[in-house]
Amino acid sequence: MKKERTTTVTATVQALDLETRVVTLKGPQGNVFDVKVGPQAKNLKQVQVGDEVVITYYESVAYRLLKPGEAPVPTTQTDVVESAKQGAKPAGVAGSQTTLTATIEAIDLKAQTATLKGPNGKSVTVKAKDPKNLESVKVGDEVVITYTEALAISVEKTPKK
Repeated sequence: MKKERTTTVTATVQALDLETRVVTLKGPQGNVFDVKVGPQAKNLKQVQVGDEVVITYYESVAYRLLKPGEAPVPTTQTDVVESAKQGAKPAGVAGSQTTLTATIEAIDLKAQTATLKGPNGKSVTVKAKDPKNLESVKVGDEVVITYTEALAISVEKTPKK
């Protein structure tokens, strides 16, 4: 089963300090905040007050129950970072995907939660998005979980009026 969501927000550049690499943005609800921009953003000098910054965040969680006798999946993590080429409009994307096998330690049908123990020995209690899923699992079952998140940022020049 897989659950995913994407959120997109547009903010406007209010101020820019190239020396400290701090960009002041104004969000859609009028909130003003500073963002420290790392050296990966090669084209920061192209950003101007009034430009719009489009930020898209993607997140998904996929899981499947291991069949009896099926070997656990080894833990893996993959990270990706890309930025615009020198001279192009400022933009970038960063993403991460982690896959691991966890064991169900406890199930609380009333609270609609399950406690999962990961390969590192740490436990976490999670609330079921669909409580009916808890009826089809039992303590000791193993679940393969893949968590993916990505962030894309691009700077768009404000159209002239």
